[in-house]
Amino acid sequence: MGWPTRTGLTSLGDVTTLSGEVIRDAKLSWKTHGTLSPARDNVILYPTSYSAQHQELEWLIGPEGILDPTRWFILQPDMFANGLSSSPSNDPDYPALVTSWDNVQAQRRLLLEQFGVERLACVYGWSMGAQQAYHWAAIFPEAVERIIAICGSARTAVHNQVFLRSLMAVLEAAPEHIGGGRFSAPPMAALRAYGRIYASWALSQDFYRAGRHLVSEPSLEAFLVNQWEARWTARDAANLYAQARCWDAGDIAANPIYGGDLTRALAAIQARVLLMPGETDLYFRVADNAAELPHLRQAEMRVIPSINGHRAGNPLGFAEDTAFLKSATRAWLEA
Repeated sequence: MGWPTRTGLTSLGDVTTLSGEVIRDAKLSWKTHGTLSPARDNVILYPTSYSAQHQELEWLIGPEGILDPTRWFILQPDMFANGLSSSPSNDPDYPALVTSWDNVQAQRRLLLEQFGVERLACVYGWSMGAQQAYHWAAIFPEAVERIIAICGSARTAVHNQVFLRSLMAVLEAAPEHIGGGRFSAPPMAALRAYGRIYASWALSQDFYRAGRHLVSEPSLEAFLVNQWEARWTARDAANLYAQARCWDAGDIAANPIYGGDLTRALAAIQARVLLMPGETDLYFRVADNAAELPHLRQAEMRVIPSINGHRAGNPLGFAEDTAFLKSATRAWLEA
């Protein structure tokens, strides 16, 4: 890499979650790209998404990429339960529910205590990262100048919850499941099924109709085994379960500040908000963002014109989607 980077694991002590449980000796993993300006005013927070670790999402960072580390200081905090920060896989007492609220509160402490940063130029996020961006803008309205929420929403929709609860049910049905999202051994058969279910949701009907699953694999079965079973069987089941619960509970208003009032939470956001739903995303529908838009003070919605489903928002290998995100993101950051 032709720019400075740094990784770290910050100890936060015991962290009480929104649910009242405690993450004992909480740890937050992170990576930075670029140089923090003397005024500390060039910070982009780029949180991770479901199951992902920071290194899997840094492909879009670069001078010619979507996020330019020669212009911005980009901080990637790893979500709780992704295996690098505090997670069920490294903490036997990990709480039953850790939410986006809890992640954002920990990230705020990281910024203040580790970097002396009080205000963000932008929070950029895809999927659960977009949910965290939304939480940042609602919880700390005066600390965020812009957010870019890609394929994400302010509240997890009911149909999205149906998907998530079906995945959790697959893990709960595994003979290795001992209760509470914990496992006596890796539930390999359940994880293979998990991957196949995920393949039906992460990519659209149009993606499969166009035969894009055959670009890198000789058959549908090879695509499912090599691209999806391989990904999910490499993950820790307890971490997947914990983050699915976090996603299921996603709601910027479900906290003491807003008491469940989503309209009030949206109206309180001071940041300039760019919403970029995917045209064929099956999780976070365009209609979800369209319903949020009228309640935001300064917002614009730009739909990603893509048949790649949810993957349009993290389009590694999809040049057209990448170009769309780059153009929209760079214009929003400089406006």
